[in-house]
Amino acid sequence: MWRLKIAEGGNDPHIYSTNNFLGRQIWEFDPDAGTLEERAEVEEARQNFWRNRNEVKPSSDLLWKFQFLREKQFKQRIPQVKIEEGEEISYEKATNALRRSVHLFSALQASDGHWLLGGIRRPVMN
Repeated sequence: MWRLKIAEGGNDPHIYSTNNFLGRQIWEFDPDAGTLEERAEVEEARQNFWRNRNEVKPSSDLLWKFQFLREKQFKQRIPQVKIEEGEEISYEKATNALRRSVHLFSALQASDGHWLLGGIRRPVMN
């Protein structure tokens, strides 16, 4: 299973850094890593990407999101905002939607403070 390592590399003689590897992102593959549930989640994402590869080009960075949300034991506790057709958007609903997105987005920030893999290129309103 692929794992993303953040701000690491100090023990590798082939990797050099002048800023203690801040912002460095290295993907490593370990065929024995992960639980059966985690492997099934990754396999489902892989198959979904393959089925939709001609309609949706980017991968959505799902492996990174799975890893970070699992490591931080993220649970979305802010309820999803539903807006019906023709309904006026209230200040409260807009605020709750923003809070929900920020709550998720903050869980996706790396331990060194960076945002990964272009993660801020699009909203994460899921």
